[in-house]
Amino acid sequence: MKEVIPKLSRVAVFGNSTNPGNALALQAIELAAAALKVKTQTLDVLTSTDIETAFLTAGKARSEAILVLGSPVINIQRAQLVKLSVRHRLPAIYYTAEIVEAGGLMSYGVNRSELARRDATFVDKILKGADPAQLPVEQPTKFEFIINLKAAKLIDLAIPPNVLARADKVIR
Repeated sequence: MKEVIPKLSRVAVFGNSTNPGNALALQAIELAAAALKVKTQTLDVLTSTDIETAFLTAGKARSEAILVLGSPVINIQRAQLVKLSVRHRLPAIYYTAEIVEAGGLMSYGVNRSELARRDATFVDKILKGADPAQLPVEQPTKFEFIINLKAAKLIDLAIPPNVLARADKVIR
């Protein structure tokens, strides 16, 4: 996002405080933001009604972009997120490609198809008698960066060519 908006100084982070993974992600986000001299504002999205409130709060704080962390509420309400991002003219980067395919601007996250394939491998081993406790824990190895140029156009945002060149997929 910093490369798309070089003067970026404030980012609202939408997350769910009850999701343990979000707490870890927020620590990493704070470190990265500090290194880039970007201030973050974490906004808790626990229910669908919190989404509108989060956008209003981000606007009052003069946030210039949004980073959206994963949660069931956010996943279910992806159409609302996309709609409000356009209405408030706030570029957003999401944790999953599904939101970008639903009209969101950008996503960077694990390739869910690859995860499903790895899951199938573990299920196969277990069905063949492997002890689940003896199977190794694996980290995702394939990540994908997706940009939706239709969404960029809706908020009059130009995506630099060097950023487009790094995208795994560009929706036109």
